[in-house]
Amino acid sequence: MKLSLGFSSCPNDCFMFDAIVNRRIDLEGLEFSVRMADVEALNKAAFAGEVDVTKLSCHAYAYCAGAYVLLDAGSALGRNCGPLLISKRTVSEEEVAGGKLRIAIPGTYTTANFLLGLAFPDARNKTELVFSAIEPALLDEQYDAGLIIHENRFTYEAKGLKKIIDLGEFWERETGAPIPLGGIVIKRSLSDAVKQTVNRVLRRSVEYAFAHRADSLPYVRAHAQEMSEDVMYRHIDLYVNEYSVDLGVEGRRAVQLLFGRASAAGIIPAVRDGLFLDS
Repeated sequence: MKLSLGFSSCPNDCFMFDAIVNRRIDLEGLEFSVRMADVEALNKAAFAGEVDVTKLSCHAYAYCAGAYVLLDAGSALGRNCGPLLISKRTVSEEEVAGGKLRIAIPGTYTTANFLLGLAFPDARNKTELVFSAIEPALLDEQYDAGLIIHENRFTYEAKGLKKIIDLGEFWERETGAPIPLGGIVIKRSLSDAVKQTVNRVLRRSVEYAFAHRADSLPYVRAHAQEMSEDVMYRHIDLYVNEYSVDLGVEGRRAVQLLFGRASAAGIIPAVRDGLFLDS
């Protein structure tokens, strides 16, 4: 059976999916056609139902949970790994809360934007940019602040940019839970057998990546543009962990907390379908 598979070119996704793409593991008869895109493009592809299996932001999942269900393998959750709100000049949290700053965000449906809305509900003067364009836009003073994700958290200080707030730390203070950034979803219309097979194959791929760390390096590097190997591996180590193998009880609770908080705040619609694979 052939399925379309969407994920980003970021090191953590390439690390997790390398063993599938390069057939290093048993795929149990499945074939995958890869669609690689920025996370917000993947979010919108899921809204349109264009991909069978795809990475997406946990925030975005609320808008397509009727058509997709979250797998236990492949998620990006963790501690000390949240999005950062940064600026060129020194900016206080009170200034952000005032709602007058021009803020560049990596996408409306990213979990980063959800956290920004939760922390600063009046900060609504936002403009979407591809995540990699946010730092240059701040340096050119096109915006007062920018919301960064992925490897940019390792590069912003060297460019003279300043942290306003770590929104992952904000979430952890509020909830005590790890921050659910992204996950892998699969179409509900596929059979239960196919869903379970994909979950097993994805888990096997992540486990292989951990056990054979160097094998994925050529694939990761091929899509990492100018990123140094040190930054690539810091990125991977930050976003790929035990929750990527299996959400487990704590990971599922964190996703449920995010949906509960976001729904109560009116940031997302209420989700009536079971969130998880076996629900």
